[in-house]
Amino acid sequence: MAAPVDDMFSLCAEPGKTNSSVEVRFIDKVKGKGLFAKKCFKKGETIFVERPLVSAQFLWNALYKYKACEYCLRSLETAEENARRLSGLPSLNLPHPELCRVRAELHQACPQCQVMYCSSECRQTAWDTYHKVLCMGPSHDDPDHPLNKLQDAWRSVHYPPETSSIMLMARMVAVVKQAQDKGRWLRLFSHFCSRSANEEEEIAHKLLGEKFQAQLALLRNLFTTALYDDHLSQWFTPDGFRSLFSLVGTNGQGIGTSSLSQWVHACDALELPSQQREQLDAFIDQLYKDIEKETGDFLNCEGSGLFLLQSSCNHSCIPNAEASFPDNNFLLHLSALSDISPGEEICISYLDCCQRDRTRHSRHKILRENYLFICSCPKCVSQMDDPDMTSEEEEEDGEGEGETEGDEMEDEMTDV
Repeated sequence: MAAPVDDMFSLCAEPGKTNSSVEVRFIDKVKGKGLFAKKCFKKGETIFVERPLVSAQFLWNALYKYKACEYCLRSLETAEENARRLSGLPSLNLPHPELCRVRAELHQACPQCQVMYCSSECRQTAWDTYHKVLCMGPSHDDPDHPLNKLQDAWRSVHYPPETSSIMLMARMVAVVKQAQDKGRWLRLFSHFCSRSANEEEEIAHKLLGEKFQAQLALLRNLFTTALYDDHLSQWFTPDGFRSLFSLVGTNGQGIGTSSLSQWVHACDALELPSQQREQLDAFIDQLYKDIEKETGDFLNCEGSGLFLLQSSCNHSCIPNAEASFPDNNFLLHLSALSDISPGEEICISYLDCCQRDRTRHSRHKILRENYLFICSCPKCVSQMDDPDMTSEEEEEDGEGEGETEGDEMEDEMTDV
C-alpha cells in the first residue's frame, strides 16, 4: 500500500514534476495535462494517498446534522449513533462496538465559534491555515453575519444533491489570506483548470450562462462583502468569480466519510464461526434496509476538496482507477481498477456508475455541461455510430413517457 502523503506539497501536480510512482505530463491543448504510471500497479493496489489543499463539508449536509470534523471531514458520530439516527431506531445496539474507531473523548470545539474537530491537531491546523479568517466567534449563529448570509444564499440557489460548495471557495480565499507565502498558494491553485468555457468546442459551463446571472451576481456580492482581499482582487471581479466558480465546479472531488461504513468493513474482516457470521451479516443487511426506508441513499458526511494529483487524472468512461475515502477522513486513496503498466495514463471517471451505463449521448451531455469537454475514450469511440439520444429520450421513445434532463434542472444550481 502507498504511504500517506503527509506533506500536501510533497506530490506536486505540475507537468514534469514526478514522484516514484506517478508523473504529470502535458498531453495536448485539448486534454491539457494527464497522470501517468511510472511503475506497474496491480488491480486493487493503492496508487497513492493524497490530502486536499482545501476541503469543506456541504452546507446542506451539515444542516441535516451530519456531524463531521470541520477540518478533515471525519465523521464525529460513533457507528452506533450514526446507525440510530439514519435508521430512526434510537434504541438500536450494534454488535462489536469495539470496532468503531471514533474517539469522542478526543473531539474538541473551537473556543471562539464552537465548530467541532475530531482532535486537537485538526483544530490547530485549521486555525493556522484558514479558520482564523473564517471563525465567526460568538456570531456563529447570527443570520446577519456576512458569512452566514453567504451560506444561506448558497443554500437558497443550490438544493441537494450538492457536488460543490461556496465554502470551498471561501477556504481558498482564507488560506491565501493567512499564508505568509501567498504567492506559493496562488501558484498551487493556478494548477487547477478554471476555464468557464471551451472555445474550441463552443461549450460553456451550464451554470454560468444567462439563466443564472442574477444568482451569480448575488453570490459574488455576498462573497466580496464577507471575504474581499486586495491580494486576491482578481477573484472578486465578475470574470474572476466565474473562473473561481468554475474551478471548484470542475475540479472539486466529492468526499464521503462514514463511521458506520468503517464499522461494517471491520465487521467484514472478522474471522467468525459460520453461524455467527450469518447472524452478523443478517443484522447488517437488515440495518441497511431500515436505513434505506428511513433515510434513503443520503448516508454519509459529504463534502468536496481540491486534490492536486487527483485533479490531474483525465476522464474515461472505462476508468482504470478510482478514488475512495476508507480512513473516514479526507485522505483520498487512488486505487487501480485494472492492471496498469509503466507509461500508461491513469484515468478516473467523472461519472458515477449509473451515469457510465447511460447512452454515449447522455454521457457526453453531462461531461459537456459540467466539465467542458467531449469524451473520446475507447468506449465513446466504439459507440460513435449509436443514435444521438439521451437515455431518457430512449425510454420515452420506448414507453411514451418520461422526463428529459432539461426538465429536471429547473432554475436551481442543483448540479454544480
